[in-house]
Amino acid sequence: MTTHLEALQGALASALGERVATTVALGEITLVVKADDYHAVMQTLRDNAALGFDTLIDLCGVDYSTYGEGTWEGPRFAAVTHLLSVKHNWRVRVRVFCPDDDMPLVQSVTDIWRAANWYEREAFDLYGILFEGHSDLRRILTDYGFIGHPFRKDFPVSGYVEMRYDAEQKRVIYQPVTIEPRENVPRVIREEKYGMK
Repeated sequence: MTTHLEALQGALASALGERVATTVALGEITLVVKADDYHAVMQTLRDNAALGFDTLIDLCGVDYSTYGEGTWEGPRFAAVTHLLSVKHNWRVRVRVFCPDDDMPLVQSVTDIWRAANWYEREAFDLYGILFEGHSDLRRILTDYGFIGHPFRKDFPVSGYVEMRYDAEQKRVIYQPVTIEPRENVPRVIREEKYGMK
């Protein structure tokens, strides 16, 4: 008798074949897809009756530039998607790496799952990942005049500019950051018998 996870692995292997690399860790399946195959694989994951991943739970960007304490040698940016099949009660994670670090670009999946719309906008805003075919790819969390992408590992902690309201000009203005860098030392409270009864 096969387990739930083995049944999912079998269904994925027969539907997707060699287009994906599959890993299993901690009871979860991760599919790594090449950027060229990404849209077609996602379409198959939704439309194949044996799979039926009808719900996109989450999509986020990842910056791997300092992954593994700097030992990572692969592409810098990836988009990671979590899918759910309500019919089969299956979950899967799909990771696609952007082939170009200078212009991270992958295909949009908003035509497959409408829920991807704001998630892709967030990944664009925070990581600079571009989603080809997205109908309204613009900032969603930062201001439209914001410079850079704040979740990138090389983005400065204090940012580049700050905005404030100028009463004389009666408008919001941008100016260079005036925050002085400081080092915070956390206060540690130690109790001898903490957590013991």
